[in-house]
Amino acid sequence: MGWNDLLAESFVPHAAAGTIPARVTRDDASRYLVWTETEECYAETAGRLKHRAQSRAELPAVGDWVVLRRQDGGISTITDILPRSSVFSRKVAGETTEEQIVAANVDTVFLVSGLDHDFNPRRIERYLTATWESGASPVVVLNKADVAVDLAAAVAEVESVAIGVPVVSISALESRGLEVLSPWLVPGSTVALLGSSGVGKSTLVNALCGESRQRTHAVREGDSRGRHTTTHRELVRLPGGALLVDTPGMRELQLWGGEESADTAFPEVVALADACRFHDCRHRTEPDCAIRSAIERGDLDPARFAAWQKLQRELAHFARRHDARAQSEIRARWKQVAKAHRKHPKSERWQ
Repeated sequence: MGWNDLLAESFVPHAAAGTIPARVTRDDASRYLVWTETEECYAETAGRLKHRAQSRAELPAVGDWVVLRRQDGGISTITDILPRSSVFSRKVAGETTEEQIVAANVDTVFLVSGLDHDFNPRRIERYLTATWESGASPVVVLNKADVAVDLAAAVAEVESVAIGVPVVSISALESRGLEVLSPWLVPGSTVALLGSSGVGKSTLVNALCGESRQRTHAVREGDSRGRHTTTHRELVRLPGGALLVDTPGMRELQLWGGEESADTAFPEVVALADACRFHDCRHRTEPDCAIRSAIERGDLDPARFAAWQKLQRELAHFARRHDARAQSEIRARWKQVAKAHRKHPKSERWQ
């Protein structure tokens, strides 16, 4: 299930309380499905853990290792969460500035993209940015090779934006080329499938499991966009011993991270920016701008540079909103403390 020495060490303080380690395999909102060493059972979050959590990100998520108080014949209780080795997060949809954990303790992320009409290298850049921020290693999986007009050209285009990242092509529908995924699907490893709706994640899950585990639907003919056939995140065990986190397709991926998150996904742009004459170069009219010179020479794709700028602006805006929200929460907590102190009977003697 992915248990290792670091997790065993972190569990030592909890062992004396008669609890056992377990892994969250499914989040059903009000309760969780977890695996222990010997069985599968349902569990609920302890009230103390809920009260301590400042946000949903501090509650259990699929892939988490948790401390479980087993209840024979009833619902077990999750009393704590063990330290996470990686966390793939995004901002919740809408205007709320809140983190949503997609999957935890993931070793590798398969970024699945369809080679049909929905093929979009710019979207792949966003997923790469989020994956590097998570602490997991990305692999770009180009699915639907059976319908690709020019497979070699598509692979080359993705390789130009996924610098240093493995890029593989498969056909999940025909179960063709799946062997290229073997290096990452080793026993005990955890792999998350991420991508837009309609890219074929459910079909890939069925192909890797060797059975029709997930429902699938055909995409729309006009734009190859899909419908949400997977409605929840779930950790499944593959026949070879690897663990796979299947996730619902994302209509949008709003990033959760600092401005530096985009730099890892755009190494050639960052290297050029560092070579500019001025440290605060805006890459517009400043003299000796390495980025503008590279674009003029044809060494840097203007669309690639524009994508980096767009993500930088988005992450900077997010950072400002996140800091403002954090300061607001601190002020609200202090107001509550002050209010409680004024109401306390013994507080009058200190006035």
